[in-house]
Amino acid sequence: MTTAAGTALLTDRYELTMLQATLRDGTAQRASVFELFTRRLSGGRRYGVVAGVGRLLDALEEFRFGEDEIAWLREAEVVDDDTIDWLASYRFSGSIWGYPEGEIYFPSSPVLIVEGTFAECVILETIFLSILNHDSAIASAASRMITAAGGRPCIEMGSRRTHEWSAVAAARAAYVAGFAATSNLEAGRRYGIPTTGTSAHSFTLLHDTEREAFAAQVRALGPGTTLLVDTYGIAEAVQVAVDVAGPELGAVRLDSGDLVSLAHTVRAQLDELGATTTRITVTSDLNEDSIAALASAPVDGYGVGTALVTGSGVPTSGFVYKLVSRAGDDGAMVSVAKASTGKISVGGRKYALRRQTAGGVAKTEVIGIGGPPAGSGRSLLVEFVKDGERIHHETLDVSRNRLSSALAELPPAATQLSPGDPVIDTVFEPLS
Repeated sequence: MTTAAGTALLTDRYELTMLQATLRDGTAQRASVFELFTRRLSGGRRYGVVAGVGRLLDALEEFRFGEDEIAWLREAEVVDDDTIDWLASYRFSGSIWGYPEGEIYFPSSPVLIVEGTFAECVILETIFLSILNHDSAIASAASRMITAAGGRPCIEMGSRRTHEWSAVAAARAAYVAGFAATSNLEAGRRYGIPTTGTSAHSFTLLHDTEREAFAAQVRALGPGTTLLVDTYGIAEAVQVAVDVAGPELGAVRLDSGDLVSLAHTVRAQLDELGATTTRITVTSDLNEDSIAALASAPVDGYGVGTALVTGSGVPTSGFVYKLVSRAGDDGAMVSVAKASTGKISVGGRKYALRRQTAGGVAKTEVIGIGGPPAGSGRSLLVEFVKDGERIHHETLDVSRNRLSSALAELPPAATQLSPGDPVIDTVFEPLS
C-alpha cells in the first residue's frame, strides 16, 4: 500500500550512506543473508501474529529510484554520484523466505530471511521493518481481541485515531487476525475487506428529535440498520427505535456508560418490545480486557477503534533486521552475529520448525542452521521471492485460515490475556 509515490525513499539515510561506503571499498557485492526477528515478544504477549507480508512484497515491487527520487537525492547531496547511478538501476535480484501471513511467531523466529548482495539487501531494512513491525503489532492485538470476543464478531473502526494510511494497514492486519469488517472504505476498495457503518451522534443531533433522526435513517437504510441509542436517554431511545423500525430492527449500538449493565437492561427491553432478533453492538474505547469483561453480557458484536490501531498499547513488534551471514574473501559463507550485551543474535542462515506433541499441540519453536532434519516438525518458512521475482501471492482469506489453524495448535495458555512468557519455548539446534 502506497500513495502516488513509490517506496524507495521510505527509508533511513544511513541505508544509503552504508551503500556508498561499501561501493567504495568493494564489499557491496558480497553475498549476504539478513534476518528479521524479535528477541522478545512485546508487551508480555504469549505469541505474535505475522501480518503485512503481502504489503511488504507489494512495496518491494515498487522499490525503485525514479527520476524524482534521483533528482532529490542529488539536490540534497545525500550520497555521491556513483551511488546515485547505482540506485537509478536498482532492482532486487535475490531471494526472500519468511513466515507466511497469519503464521504465529515467537522470540528469535526468523520471520523474514533476505538473501542477495549486501548492497541490494541492506537498503530494504527500513521499509521491511516499518511494515512488519506495524502490521504484526496490530494483528497480534487483534488476535487477542478475537479470543476475548469468544466467537462474537468484531468490527475495526479506528481510522480517526491514527495516520490515514496506517488506518488502511491496520484494517488489513485486523482482518487477517479475524475481524469481520472495517469502517474504512479504502481498506474495502484496496483489499476487499467487508465494510460497515451507519451513523454517529451528530446525525441524531442534526434532527429536532431522536424519532425524526431514526425515521430518516430507517427510510434511507431500511429497518435492518443499526441505530445509535445513547445520544440522550437510552431507554427512551430503544423504545423509539422499535416504534420506528418495528421488531425487525437490525441492531442498536451502545457507545457509553456501564456497558455490561446496559447490555442486560437493553436486551430485556428489546425482548419485551418483541424485538427479540435485534442485536446489540457495543463500542466505546474497547480493548481485549474490556471485551473479555463483556463475555457474560448479552452482546452480539464489538466495534474496536483506538486500542486496535495502536496495538493495544504495544504499537510495534520489536523486530530487528540483522546480517547473519556473508561471503568471506574466499567466497565461502561465514556466519556473523551481533554480540553486545542485551542484543545478542545468532549467526547463520536459519531453518524453522514447530514441533508438536503426539496429540498435535505445539511444544517448541525449533530454529537451526543449515538444512532441517527430515520429518522433525512443521516447516514454517515459505519462499516469497526467487531470483528477484515475486512467487508468493495469496488472498487474505488464506491468511485468516492459516492463523486459525496455527492458533488451534497452541497450548491453552495462549488464550490468557495477562502478561506472561511465550506459550512455547524457542530451541536452537546445532548444525547437524
